Amino acid sequence: MRRRNFIQGLAVAAGVPAIARAQQSQSVVGFLSTRSPEEAKTHTDAFRRGLEEMGYAEGRNVVVEYRWAKGDYGQLPRLAADLRDRRPSLVVAAGDPAAKAAKSANFPVPMVFVVGEDPVQAGLVTSMNRPGMATGVNFFTGDLGGKRLALLCSMVPTARMLGLLVNPRFGAEAAEEHKRSIAAAARTLGRELLVQQASTDAEIDSSFAEMVKAGISGLVLQNDPFFDSRREQILTLSSRDRLPGIFHIREFPAGGGLMSYGASLSDTYRQLGAYAGKILRGAKPDELPVSRPTKFELVINTKTAKTLGLAVPPSILIEADELIE
Repeated sequence: MRRRNFIQGLAVAAGVPAIARAQQSQSVVGFLSTRSPEEAKTHTDAFRRGLEEMGYAEGRNVVVEYRWAKGDYGQLPRLAADLRDRRPSLVVAAGDPAAKAAKSANFPVPMVFVVGEDPVQAGLVTSMNRPGMATGVNFFTGDLGGKRLALLCSMVPTARMLGLLVNPRFGAEAAEEHKRSIAAAARTLGRELLVQQASTDAEIDSSFAEMVKAGISGLVLQNDPFFDSRREQILTLSSRDRLPGIFHIREFPAGGGLMSYGASLSDTYRQLGAYAGKILRGAKPDELPVSRPTKFELVINTKTAKTLGLAVPPSILIEADELIE
């Protein structure tokens, strides 16, 4: 028995260096997000799938250090500094404010991002094809505001006044550009536009109250991670006030909103994970051009349409990529 225990002890001792080497071989990824872990779970899972496509499984050969701003952009500089102190192999920035905070934190490692605005204009990359030390996915949703407004007007042809909800903390320039784009489309379509700003839960509530009081018949939402993190609140208010709305990602109509038009955010996060995995495998970010979606999806919740007393026009039915019943 003593001899067997001695041999087993040798085996354990021999295995300790191997275990230590395995632990040391784990890459560390810093993940800075503007959103909340519960609300973003679907997209975080898609990010993990992208990593797995490149041979990296969280908990096995990669450790992901998550930091969540939960819609409070003021927390991002502190969270970014904390991640930098962890000395990750690379940093992932999910959302425009997170990418800017990571850029300002001067990480000495590559960055992979997902942003909605032009990353060249935002100063994140030097060019789309040779981006430098940072690369990722340009979600490219801000320029779709006019298209969204036109789709909403097709769905609600009697609407004369429409509401637009923007978040100035996302960036004053981005919010102003979004307003100009939507306002130009409203003038072309002969509609009035009421713009409300919201950066807190209370301001979302008060903005809805003001829009309903003014008599709007439909809502357009700025594509902004803060609003994504408050999706349940926005959908509850839309349902209560019987407001047809068009949003930028399918998760809104999947949760009970009327419709959405934009790229797939889940697929975008999968691409984000794949880019992170490629860099962990040795690729240089400058060799990975910034990616842009090539397909945009129109999603309609037909049950919500019926609840609101809306008939989905044949033109919308033909164009729709997904009908949620």
